[in-house]
Amino acid sequence: MAELKRQVVPVSGSVVRLLQLTDTHLCQEAGEKLLGMDTDHSLQAVIDLALREHPQVDAVLGTGDMSNHGYLDAYQRLRGYFDRFDAPQFWLPGNHDDRARMAEVDISGTLLSNDIRFGCWQLVMLDSQVPGEVGGYLGEEQLVLLRQALALAARENLYSLVCLHHHPVPIGCQWLDEQRVADADALFAVLAEFPSVRGVLWGHVHQEVDREWQGLRLLGSPSTCVQFAPGSDNFRADTLPPGYRWLALHADGHIETGVSRVWDVPFTVDLNSGGYLQD
Repeated sequence: MAELKRQVVPVSGSVVRLLQLTDTHLCQEAGEKLLGMDTDHSLQAVIDLALREHPQVDAVLGTGDMSNHGYLDAYQRLRGYFDRFDAPQFWLPGNHDDRARMAEVDISGTLLSNDIRFGCWQLVMLDSQVPGEVGGYLGEEQLVLLRQALALAARENLYSLVCLHHHPVPIGCQWLDEQRVADADALFAVLAEFPSVRGVLWGHVHQEVDREWQGLRLLGSPSTCVQFAPGSDNFRADTLPPGYRWLALHADGHIETGVSRVWDVPFTVDLNSGGYLQD
């Protein structure tokens, strides 16, 4: 049975400031490319931008598909890149990741924490990975863990932000929506029990999503490498550049957030590709 792994992060002010860098897809060696894009180079350009725009943050979130094929070398490089931020980092596995290899680089023992506290806020990090499958599923263990975490936070009068890799709601891309969290109804049934939950944050979709549902902020984010074209029935890369999401979690429970992209660096992407699952 999955267990809660808590980490308490001290914050200096009343606003919790987070960065989400997701779907980095680092290859086995630096300089290798995904759909024509050097994913190490694009990630470093995104980090350069994030450091300029948000030099002080409370944590950096990597919400899955951090390595393109779960390479240990990729995770080791990623730790080094994220260490440029003077802040703790927390990761989730995506469908491309190898959780055991992620754990190998978890020197501090905190990287894969799933109940993270920042002042009056809690982050719950859920594992939606199904080994060997592209689509997402939480299952009973993760849902029980979620309910336990939210119940504890509610007793302590904390607001909660729930993070996972796969998207739990349709986003209007037919091929991607076939991969969303298969038991999303069960997820939202748990969330509905706890009005202190203020948002759900995910990766996987390589595009910006920002909606509201019954008081919940629903947020999907761009990749630090190749982007996916919104509204596409089949796989289609987009011309938009790499980016990241910033979040400001306020003491009154509201979430301020936005997406920034690297517009001043040229990137190459194969727009004619039919996908990259075998790359």
